[in-house]
Amino acid sequence: MTWAHTPPMGWNSWDCYGTTVTEAEVLANARFLAEHLAPHGWDTVVVDIDWADPDARPHGYVQDAALVLDAHGYPQPAPGRFPSAADGTGFRTLAAQVHALGLRFGVHVLRGVPRRAVAAALPVPGDGGWTTADVADPTSTCPWNGHMVGLDHTHPGAQDWLDGLVAQLASWGVDLVKVDDMLAPFHADAVRAWGTAIARSGRDIVLSLSPGTRLSTEHLPVLREHAQMWRVCDDLWDRWEDVHANFARLARWAPHQRPGGWADADMLPLGRIGIRAERGEDRSSRLTPDEQRTLLTLWVMARSPLMMGGDLPTTDPATIGLLTTPAVGHVLRTGVDGRELLREPAGHDLDAGEVIVWAARAGDGSDGRYAAVFWTGERPRAERLPLSSLLGDDDARGPWQVRDLWSGDALHPVAAAGEPHGWLDVTVPAHGVRWVELHRPR
Repeated sequence: MTWAHTPPMGWNSWDCYGTTVTEAEVLANARFLAEHLAPHGWDTVVVDIDWADPDARPHGYVQDAALVLDAHGYPQPAPGRFPSAADGTGFRTLAAQVHALGLRFGVHVLRGVPRRAVAAALPVPGDGGWTTADVADPTSTCPWNGHMVGLDHTHPGAQDWLDGLVAQLASWGVDLVKVDDMLAPFHADAVRAWGTAIARSGRDIVLSLSPGTRLSTEHLPVLREHAQMWRVCDDLWDRWEDVHANFARLARWAPHQRPGGWADADMLPLGRIGIRAERGEDRSSRLTPDEQRTLLTLWVMARSPLMMGGDLPTTDPATIGLLTTPAVGHVLRTGVDGRELLREPAGHDLDAGEVIVWAARAGDGSDGRYAAVFWTGERPRAERLPLSSLLGDDDARGPWQVRDLWSGDALHPVAAAGEPHGWLDVTVPAHGVRWVELHRPR
């Protein structure tokens, strides 16, 4: 496998533009990403759902949408929103412009075949003589979007139709496809069919699957064989409860992360979101600065893909500063063995919360270690941790230097009775984190 060797990093239009993003907005975000974020590892631009709907609107989906389809029922970019597609070339021109910036181009697709294509009984490519009505499964529907019905993967023409769809995406220059309505419930037949279609396309296309509501690790064999990203939660928004819920999920999935197969904790609802989105109004992320650092640190330590959801050109400089903090891209790409070490309730009444500690090792050939101390309570907390609880009893011996990865400040372990290798004293903000690198003196 030659793609998604490390977790993908990029921008996705969903959190800021929902179903309504335009070509101009995609290019504006691509140019900003290329100039400001690409040096830090961010390299992918994704057009999310309903790009074929000429009448798309904020806050939901158009019932029985008049999707732009070709002669086989394959969705085409709506020309009113994507002018470069007006000549029938689909996303080819937009993808070429994104590629010219040194970036990768991705699109969203819903599982199945458009209802309108089924009703029109359009021809399936190939020699079988099948139509879209023959290969559809009208009983398999998406609970939250009515544009599609499932493919009947027991029918010999279903794979032919899907192969043609993926061949079209490949001809446009698509590098990543986010296929929705795949995992809740888990459609193993569709996952296999998509993996097969991508392999037959001859193009290295990252397959990202969503949503991930109650996704079980028992599905790992199918996921690893056919996909490179799979969501482990429902849509995540700018609410502390959404971030908090992913602690448990990522603790479950982090031990299974490996090159070419990444559990995905969903997009980053940071910066300016909600402009024309599915949920909420035009706003800056409601997560506090400390909650934003918690989100990014947890995602990185668990090696989740990072997809920025805010409109980059109009996002505040502080948020861009978080995304371009050197440790974010470096630890995501090179850290290994990220895992939860400790999760314990602490405090009482108004000071109650959980102390959660994660650790990872540097995979860049150095002896470095990374540790993150999270605190879920509503007030700051002073925490003292033995170095042996972060490094292990053997590795804690000898001197270690400690650096705060968000601020860059040096921290100093202290000696104390009962802990021969010393302690790390940190004050953790409410809903916050202290993220550190530990390394031997050079």
